[in-house]
Amino acid sequence: MIRLNRFFTRLMHNYLPDAYIFVIVLTMITFIAAYTITDASFMSLIEGWGDGFSNILPFAMQMLLILVTGHALALSKPVKKSLNKIALLATSPAKAALIVSFVAAIGSWINWGFGLVVGGLLALEMARHHRAHFALLVASAYSGFIVIGMGLSSTIGLASASPGNPSNYIEQIYGIVLPLTETIFTWWNLVPAGILILTIPLIMYFLHPKRENTVTIDKKRLEAGDGAVGGSQTSEDSTEKQKTFSAKMENSKIMNYIFASIGFIFLIQHFVKNGFDLDIDIVILIFLFVGIFLHKTPIAYVEAMKTAIKGTSGIALQFPLYGGIQGIMGVGLATVIANFFVNISTDHTFFLLQFIAAGILNFFIPSAGGQWIAQGSIASQAGLDFGADPAMLSMVVAWGDQWTNMAQPFWALPILGMAGLRAKDIMGYTVMVLIWSGIVLGVMSIVISFL
Repeated sequence: MIRLNRFFTRLMHNYLPDAYIFVIVLTMITFIAAYTITDASFMSLIEGWGDGFSNILPFAMQMLLILVTGHALALSKPVKKSLNKIALLATSPAKAALIVSFVAAIGSWINWGFGLVVGGLLALEMARHHRAHFALLVASAYSGFIVIGMGLSSTIGLASASPGNPSNYIEQIYGIVLPLTETIFTWWNLVPAGILILTIPLIMYFLHPKRENTVTIDKKRLEAGDGAVGGSQTSEDSTEKQKTFSAKMENSKIMNYIFASIGFIFLIQHFVKNGFDLDIDIVILIFLFVGIFLHKTPIAYVEAMKTAIKGTSGIALQFPLYGGIQGIMGVGLATVIANFFVNISTDHTFFLLQFIAAGILNFFIPSAGGQWIAQGSIASQAGLDFGADPAMLSMVVAWGDQWTNMAQPFWALPILGMAGLRAKDIMGYTVMVLIWSGIVLGVMSIVISFL
């Protein structure tokens, strides 16, 4: 396993360019393929790219906010103390990677945005306490993302459970709505999810290099707040208590707590009314108002946000470009790919091939919602023709979508922004997760075809 990992690490370092270059090349490949394979005209592809670019901007803003609000929350003293306690549980660098991966996986199963932020911040805290290989710690934080499609925030699972949702192709084609008890909480979804949550941390443990090959991060960079990585200093620690009216307002705990209470009241009302409805907007609000509360004063939170915003350049630059790729795919190429896998399917290979098709499409449409729009209607109609179970169909697409995230830098950008690393620094490790999760989920895709 170590030798195989060394091969992939060298391969990624030598041939995987910066994530920005990656998305440019992917855009060109997608455009050429769509122009060659489909009947789309040159200008229709250009228009599709532009529409996709614009359509993803609200989502890009969501990702910016979840990263900066989560990071600012972690800069508060209570959260730093909690992360510190978890970091102290590791008694070796390898165990540090194991714990980061496990915590990130549990967090990602609960909510994908929560898992990304918590995993990344715990990786930074582990780096402060242990002489661990920094790239492996960051890769471990991202490895937990492998279970997002199997968890409580599964985009496809939630869409299939929502009556009248425009993306609920199961309802539109099968005529039924699938509660989460028939998708997320089935044994055939929970078993592979449990296997991945328990085994991937072990993979990261055994991948930790020997001491002489360990590359750590400069602790001074972590503590000083240099670039995206640091940020332990906020005005909560350093602001002098001044007597001017403006300074009193900036350091007013009463004003801060009154404002935070408005957010808490809204969140309580939301959960009372909707149950455990934890979408990305609610996660942002939780991070925001808990962060405001824990920083105690308004100016302390302002300073924390200034530190957190430093790691968001990758999201701001690259997320809109992936929207453009999604727009090109929507002109017709996604349909061609989805139909190809349907046409070569049999009763016992249908689920497996839908899993593989989803994995391929995920390289070009890394948003699960966008991918389900491209693949869902075709897969659902084919599933009805094959007599395939609709719950299993929706979940194998979700499995495929999450699977190839381990070789796609799109979702790694928030964590890379926190750590100040590039995609090629961690992909040699996450490809190992890709291989193992592909085996687990591929086998389960075959198993459920016989049920």
